[in-house]
Amino acid sequence: MNETQPFAPLADHGRFDYQGIEQRPDYHWPGGKRLAVYLGFNLEHFAFGEGMGAQLGARFAEPDVLNYAWREYGNRVGAWRCLELFDALGLPAGTIANTALYDHCPELLDACAARGDELIAHGHSNATYQGTLEEEQEKALLEHCRERMAAASGTAPSGWLSPWIGESRRTPDLLAETGYRYTLNWCHDDQPVRMRTRDGRGLWAIPYPQEVNDIPMIIARKLDARAFADMIVDQFDEMLTQSERQPLVMGIALHPYLMGQPYRLRHLRRALTHIAAHRDALWLTTPGAICDHMDGLFL
Repeated sequence: MNETQPFAPLADHGRFDYQGIEQRPDYHWPGGKRLAVYLGFNLEHFAFGEGMGAQLGARFAEPDVLNYAWREYGNRVGAWRCLELFDALGLPAGTIANTALYDHCPELLDACAARGDELIAHGHSNATYQGTLEEEQEKALLEHCRERMAAASGTAPSGWLSPWIGESRRTPDLLAETGYRYTLNWCHDDQPVRMRTRDGRGLWAIPYPQEVNDIPMIIARKLDARAFADMIVDQFDEMLTQSERQPLVMGIALHPYLMGQPYRLRHLRRALTHIAAHRDALWLTTPGAICDHMDGLFL
């Protein structure tokens, strides 16, 4: 609180101004569509015996074999089952990937690239936190991820999601300065929002879900797979109705060590089949394609 002016306006990030969704220009997605839907397919790798990571059970000491092995199931089994499902339903994905996977299991990222999925940078490992890095360290991380992905896939990523959504106050600035065109970190809207950066280039904030997201729902809120699949269907049905008034973006955040478990995959199949059945009314896409479309409309 400002002690000299206790009732002054609150501190603000300065990245964008308030504008209610009913107060904005209207536009359409390609083909005249009104609802863009994308899968945010998170592929992550964790250091053994150190660092951060989601937990299935209690963590007493390192090496934490229980939780490490549970997360590794996603790369060895769950991700491949999810890709089979996406193929069966003809769904593209935005693959949000740690670059440590190029050392650990490059064939998994190669399989995503072979599908034509967009590769989105997600730090080097989800065992570390970005927001506490010094500026030069953070810049080096952003540059490393672009260079490593470009060398492996032939295309530098245009988008970024921080491990654990961890930002410093300068993260959007550094993203723009190192060549990224959009961020998934800010989940404050159902439409892309243009963010200001210190170099004047700007950065798109593409909506990324923190509710229709398996980690907070299954790990934090303890929902079962049936309830999470119902959430996906309900979100989709309601947003399809709302999109008659405004163009909207619906993301679905998936982690294969969660949704690639067989009993959960069965419910995910039900939810994605429901969405795919409405494909003629949707733009089934990726965050990068949404960024490209917004550039074409507003830049």
